Amino acid sequence: EIISEYGADSMRMYEMFMGPLEVSKPWATTGLVGVYRFLDRIYRLFEERTITDEQPSDELNRTLHKTIKKVTYDTNTLNFNTAISQMMVLVNELYKVETLPRVVAETLVKLLGPYVPHLAEELWERLGHSGGLSTVAWPQFVEELTVDNQIEMVFQVNGKVRSKVMVSKGLGKDEVLAMAKKDEKLASWLEGRTIVKEIVVADKLVNIVVK
Repeated sequence: EIISEYGADSMRMYEMFMGPLEVSKPWATTGLVGVYRFLDRIYRLFEERTITDEQPSDELNRTLHKTIKKVTYDTNTLNFNTAISQMMVLVNELYKVETLPRVVAETLVKLLGPYVPHLAEELWERLGHSGGLSTVAWPQFVEELTVDNQIEMVFQVNGKVRSKVMVSKGLGKDEVLAMAKKDEKLASWLEGRTIVKEIVVADKLVNIVVK
């Protein structure tokens, strides 16, 4: 009955998305509807977006490679639910762009193959391929592209968090200290106080000790 109403792919992906295989899970059709809508979003994405040969933006390319890495590892370890969650992240990012880079579209379809084979084969054909998707090599990721360039830096005064900002990874001690002292949220905590010590933990936090 479920396959008749929602399709075999929805049934298949929902069972994989319910949670870790070793954990007992209650059956709930609300979750099934959510998966059905996710697959509908993917289908509409390919209908509504023009496929181009343009290269993806740096941000989208990084999301793509993070997705390849996570889906690869999580599929191998049978953590299907978290692999699907990451594919949802990629699809959300694709809805933010006006055109669909072919390299991203084709990679997404390859990753979907083991999860929703019927939809994946149809999209693969729509992309202009005559051969079956099961004969195509699994996508590879570039490790450097799976690491974020931006990290969250915590600014503290006397060990208490007063601000959090996103900064480029790998900034030097003097640079992050200067940023902390200019931070508006820290201003009132530093005004009229004497700085006793400045502690910088690379790519993590700045702690300014005052009296």
